[in-house]
Amino acid sequence: MKITHPIAIGMTALLASAVFRGWMGTLDVRYVAKPAEDPTTSGRPLLYLFWHEHLLLPAYTHASRKIPVLISQHRDGELIAQVVRMLRGLAVRGSTTRGGAGAMREMIRQGRLRHLAITPDGPRGPRRVLQDGAIYLASRTGMAIVPAGCAFGDCWRVRSWDRFAIPKPGTRAHCLVGNLIEIPPDLDRDGIEEYRQRVQADMDRIQAQADQQAGQ
Repeated sequence: MKITHPIAIGMTALLASAVFRGWMGTLDVRYVAKPAEDPTTSGRPLLYLFWHEHLLLPAYTHASRKIPVLISQHRDGELIAQVVRMLRGLAVRGSTTRGGAGAMREMIRQGRLRHLAITPDGPRGPRRVLQDGAIYLASRTGMAIVPAGCAFGDCWRVRSWDRFAIPKPGTRAHCLVGNLIEIPPDLDRDGIEEYRQRVQADMDRIQAQADQQAGQ
């Protein structure tokens, strides 16, 4: 059943955020990042990438650090955006398929001030395939890209395009932050594709490490 009424969405988001805090609070979180890539210690705004299926973990660990997250404009996205806000996070609405131009302008504006986070295979996939929007954003803002890998020791999987992961209570959760990747300014189409492939390879590498540590 789709939840569409604004009041129903708000009430559902309030309940979901409360359940989310309690549920995720049972996890044994293992977080690894070097000072230059850690959002708490880095001296410059960075663009963090993680796969859509693992959205729950960074939402729990870093939402309160006011890192804007790009969330699609479909109806399910409104519920997710409200949950993020109730976790004291920031949400920018839009995607590559709907509201993309306005969202990109807002992310470019925000990128001058603070770190950003994107799920570069969302909102519709293909799963774990990097779209070129993240490269374009980094090239236009001067931000370096930081790939992140997330994994749960034990989780349920939703039957969705991304096989969305829901961690089982008490399981171990791993978040590994990779090395930053500098993106040249004003890349043309060929340059964007070249760096898309490079970042894809680094995302695959850091995700494989996270999966291995989680025992998946």
